Parts: sequence; C-alpha cells; structure tokens
Amino acid sequence: MKYPAMLLLVLVLATPLWSDVPYFYGGDFDPNNPNANGLANENDAAVGGDPYGAATYQNFVVKGEVGINGIFTNNLSQLTPATGYWEIRSGVSEGNGGTLIASGDGAVTNTPTGRSGFGYTEYQNLVTGLNVNLGAGTYWFAVVPECSSCFGRSFNSNTFGLNSVGTQNSNQQYWNSSFFGANFTNANNDGVFQTFSNGVYTNIPEPSSILMLGSGLIGVAGVIRRRLM
Repeated sequence: MKYPAMLLLVLVLATPLWSDVPYFYGGDFDPNNPNANGLANENDAAVGGDPYGAATYQNFVVKGEVGINGIFTNNLSQLTPATGYWEIRSGVSEGNGGTLIASGDGAVTNTPTGRSGFGYTEYQNLVTGLNVNLGAGTYWFAVVPECSSCFGRSFNSNTFGLNSVGTQNSNQQYWNSSFFGANFTNANNDGVFQTFSNGVYTNIPEPSSILMLGSGLIGVAGVIRRRLM
C-alpha cells in the first residue's frame, strides 16, 4: 500500500465537527399577548425548599433516539443564579411525578434574552454538560434557578409557539411546589400555560462536516480504484 498517509489525512479532515443545536424549544415569550404570563420556577430566599421551592415541567417528544447535553428555562427573573437544579422525567400526569430519568445540580449560564414583562427581565437559565440518552417517547424536564441568598423572584415564561422547534403536547405542562401546595398539577390550573419558553439541546454533526465526510470518502474510493486498475 502506497496511500495509508493520504487515507489517514482525508479521514481526519472528514471527521464531523459537532455542534449543539436545539432539539426542542417551546417558543419565545410574547409580552404583547393578552395571555402572557409566568409561573413560579425558583429556589431562593423568598421561595425555597428541597430540592426546590417551585418547579415547572415542560414536555417534549423524542422520535427515535437522542442524546441530550443541555436544557434551559426562560425566566422572568430578579435572581442572579450560579447553579440550577434540573430533572428529566417520563410518565408525568396530574398528581403523578412519573419516573425520574436523570437529575442534578449544575452550573447555570444566566443570559438575558432581550425580552421582558411585568417589570422583570427575561433570562435564559441553561445547564450544560449533561449526558442523557433518551429513546422514543414523551419526556418532561425542569431547570430551576438557584440562589439561596437572593430575595427576588423567578417566573418561567409562557409562550404561544413563536420560533418554536420540535414537538410537544400542549396543555400537558406541570407545576410542582410543596411551598405553594402543588403536587404535579397541570400548569393551566394557574393561568394559560399551554407551553413554557423552555428548550433542549442535543449534539449532532454540522451539515458541512457531513458533506465533507462524504466528499472525503468519495475521494478515497477514487484513489483506491485508480490504484487497483
């Protein structure tokens, strides 16, 4: 063989670059909608508990299999959280928390979305570094911003699908809070919460690198074919 170095070079160059992309996003909060609202989603000096004071749960539908490496909630908030408590569940229903798939505390990235409402600025509270593989089905997730020294409030924004990504079941979002006496109650019991402005990230190869991989393999095939002729 005279071409192992060339083959190795092409395969290295053709290795896909991986990119975080939204697998699901409920959509943007619209403060101009007459049903714009937010529901308590927090663990702080004002509303506390173990493992949280109040948590909102948004569902998303997985078709096939997917690896989850990040989840976030968009919150109308006065908090400056350093961490966020997160969960992924299956089988949630009224009064039933279903099955806990994965959970933890992680560093949270607190980023303004550019939106606001009711005198609060909206922030994206994102937890990354997850490594959760999910099969086909419907799942619920929560990210609760944590700031034990904060006396502000945090409310998960609702949405009506603007710029949404992926699939979910409307009107199947839940709220759990021993502080407020709620046990996985349908969020619509406390306002119009058909969907929350929350999202899920997965890690997939960038399209350009997939194309490069295909081109590289075609080139290798051509070299080998010429060698054999």
